[in-house]
Amino acid sequence: MRLRLLLLALGTFAVGTDGMVIAGILGLIAGDLDVSVPAAGQMITVFALAYALLAPVLATATAHWARRRALLTGLAVFTAANALTALAPDYSTLLLTRVLAAAGAALYTPTASAAAAALVPPERRGRALATVMGGMTFATALGVPVGTWIGRSDWRLTMWLVTALGAAALAGLALLLRELPAPAPALALRARLAPLADRRVLAAAATTFLVFLAFQTVFIYYSVAAAPATGGDQGRLTLLLLVSGVVSVLGSTLGGRVVDRWGPRTVLLAGGAVSTLVSLALPWLMQSMPTALLAAAVNPLAGWAVAVALPARLVSLDPPNAPLLLSLNSTALYLGIAAAGGAGSAAIALLGPRWFPFASTALTVLALVVGTLTTRPAPPKPGIRRPADGVRATPAA
Repeated sequence: MRLRLLLLALGTFAVGTDGMVIAGILGLIAGDLDVSVPAAGQMITVFALAYALLAPVLATATAHWARRRALLTGLAVFTAANALTALAPDYSTLLLTRVLAAAGAALYTPTASAAAAALVPPERRGRALATVMGGMTFATALGVPVGTWIGRSDWRLTMWLVTALGAAALAGLALLLRELPAPAPALALRARLAPLADRRVLAAAATTFLVFLAFQTVFIYYSVAAAPATGGDQGRLTLLLLVSGVVSVLGSTLGGRVVDRWGPRTVLLAGGAVSTLVSLALPWLMQSMPTALLAAAVNPLAGWAVAVALPARLVSLDPPNAPLLLSLNSTALYLGIAAAGGAGSAAIALLGPRWFPFASTALTVLALVVGTLTTRPAPPKPGIRRPADGVRATPAA
């Protein structure tokens, strides 16, 4: 049982590494394919946009498939696409392979969560889901810096690493994963989008979109922002990404605890305020390695705590429909990442390589304004208890 969960987690680790490691090798890709760094950054935009749009469509189209078939098909497509990325002879072909990789990832990742829940008894589902989705978290801490280091001389080696990870997970699951219980009847696409009719859900999804748009505007072009500190050295860039990744895991872990204690609104606003200050200071912090390391430690700590608060806020609005709300949060997240590729590219063109983090500052402030206005608790009426974040008020007993 544990081995099968770990194999599912290896698949999500490969997907997470694929989605984020590009930021560490943008310069090498740009040089090899003779395009600008902002143009190379559109690889992330294309992947994220395709994932966001295809995830609900594929979930509906493959609803009648057995979970094992969906898992193996998704991983096979993902793995083959990354091999094609590693072999891509030009920029146009490269972008097409990113769409294909996103399709495989969009089919595999939600199915892996469902499979994890089906493999264990109800009382252990939380731990099973944490194990599988922990692959995404450890991709940030380990996959991105290791992939950046491996590709320090040839970015294609990084893509072969992702291919190998996907192939290992595919082979293991094909051999060891028996047929799983049939999935529950799937919702139609219209039903999946129905919660957006609730203004609170729409506001929460919009906040998620803005937060990830703000954060990823800098992260996608992290090698550009950190260039004064790294001097273009991939080893130094790897160190910054390693510190950022390890602190991201810490921020995610602590974020869950502080959300439980203080509520999503407090964490969202406090973490967002810290991120605003750090992004405002980035043009100066990134001038040397010591201060760049400080930024790499502080910003992910706050940012990943906010990332935990966002889905917690959504779930609190309608707990019985948590899976549906979380899928909307995931879509908003990937749309934010997709938009960030273009936003970062435009910011570099308008503000220059040193000052473009100011765009992230402005977007974070906008996210904070939206979050503040849409999570402000209404004054309780007589006889009504004040609700927690995002929960409807209930009459006092």
